[in-house]
Amino acid sequence: MNVRRSAAALAAIAVVGAAAAPAVAASPSPSPSVAKPSGLFGSGDPTYDGVWRQSLALLAQHTVGVEPAAKAVDWLTGQQCANGAFAAFRADPAKACDAKVMVDTNSTAAAVQALAALGGHDARTGKAVTWLKSVQNKDGGWGYTPGGASDANSTSVVVGALTAVGEKPDTVRKDGKSPSDALLKLALPCADGGAFAFQPDKAGKLAANADATAAAVLGTLGEGLVAGPAAKTAAPACSDGARTPAQAAANGAAYLAQAVKKDGHLVSALPGATDQPDYGNTADAVVALAAQGGAEQARQPLAWLEKNAAGWARQSGPAAYAQLIFAAHATGTDPRRFGGQDLVAQLTATGPAPQTKATAQQDTGKKDKKDDGSPFGVWWFVGVCLVAGIGIGFLVSGRRKGPQL
Repeated sequence: MNVRRSAAALAAIAVVGAAAAPAVAASPSPSPSVAKPSGLFGSGDPTYDGVWRQSLALLAQHTVGVEPAAKAVDWLTGQQCANGAFAAFRADPAKACDAKVMVDTNSTAAAVQALAALGGHDARTGKAVTWLKSVQNKDGGWGYTPGGASDANSTSVVVGALTAVGEKPDTVRKDGKSPSDALLKLALPCADGGAFAFQPDKAGKLAANADATAAAVLGTLGEGLVAGPAAKTAAPACSDGARTPAQAAANGAAYLAQAVKKDGHLVSALPGATDQPDYGNTADAVVALAAQGGAEQARQPLAWLEKNAAGWARQSGPAAYAQLIFAAHATGTDPRRFGGQDLVAQLTATGPAPQTKATAQQDTGKKDKKDDGSPFGVWWFVGVCLVAGIGIGFLVSGRRKGPQL
C-alpha cells in the first residue's frame, strides 16, 4: 500500500486492458478534461486515485491532531455510491452510480478507515462495510474489484476497514473462510524468505512481493493504514512451525528486515523498470516492521526515509506525505521534524486549509444533518454546479508510478 492504490489495481486494470489506480499513484498533471474539484487534496488528475489520496490525507491529518476542512470531508462522502461502495473517482457525484462506475475495494476500504477515524459518519461507513462483506470471496479474501481473485493488498486494506469500525476481521467469513485464511494461502515458507505473494500466478505459484508483504503483515495483525509500534520489541524471526497469522506476520517482517538491511530501502520491482529506491513501499515497510516488532525494528529504513524521501514526497503529493506521516507515527517520530521537513505543513499545503477550533465547533451541530447516509444530500446541488467543469478524463496512471500533486 503506498502512494498507491494496491497492486491489486494494476492487476485489475491489466485484466481490462487499461491502467491502474488504487493503492495508487496519480498522473503527472491534470487531464485537460478533468477539473480539480474543490475540497480535493492534490492538483493531479484524480481519475484513478481521487478517493484513495483523499482518504489517506484525511486520515493522516486526523492522526496528527489536525481537524480537516469540512469541504475536504464532504468531497469524500460525496463520492460514495448509494450501495455504500466507492469508486476511484466520480466526476459527477450528483449522478447515481450505475454498472459503468467501477467501484473497488481499495477506495472503499480506505474511505472507511478515514471516515471512521474522523467520527460522525457511522451510516456511511456501515453501508460501505456491508458492501465490502457482500463482495468477499469464497477464500475469505478480497480482490481489487468485486469478483476479482483475492490479493494480499486488497484483503489487508479491507481488514483495516473492518478493524476501524470495531469489527473483528476473522469473524467476517465467506463459506467458513476468514481474511486470515486468504492471507495465509499467500504466505511463502521460510526457504523463500517468509514473504507474502500478491496473488498466485497463472500456474498457481507464489512469488515474494515486498509491497504485498508490507500490506499482509498489517493484515495478519488486524491493523489498518495507521498502526502504532508493537508493545514488545522483538526482532522478527521466520519459522515454518506454527501456521498462524501472528507467525505469518513475523515471517513477513523478517523478510522485510532482510530486504532493507543492505541499503535501508526497498527497490522498485515494476516489470521492465530499472531497479531504483521504492520510497512508498519503504514507508509501508516501516509501519509493518514497527507494528510487528516495535519501533527499533524499523530504525534503519526510517532513517533512510528521513534522509532521502523529501523530493519524492514533493513530486508525488498528498498520499506520499500521508505515508511518511504513518511511518513517523508508527515509530513515535515527530512528523513535523522528519529529516528537517514538516510533513504536516507540507500535506496541509496540498489541500484546503484545515478547520480552526471555532469552525470545527460551528460544524459540529451540522454534522448529523449533513451525514444522513445518502451519497448525495446537500451535495447534489453542488455536484450539478460542478458538472460543467468536470469531465471524464482518460490519462493512464499506475500504482506509484507517477506524482500525485
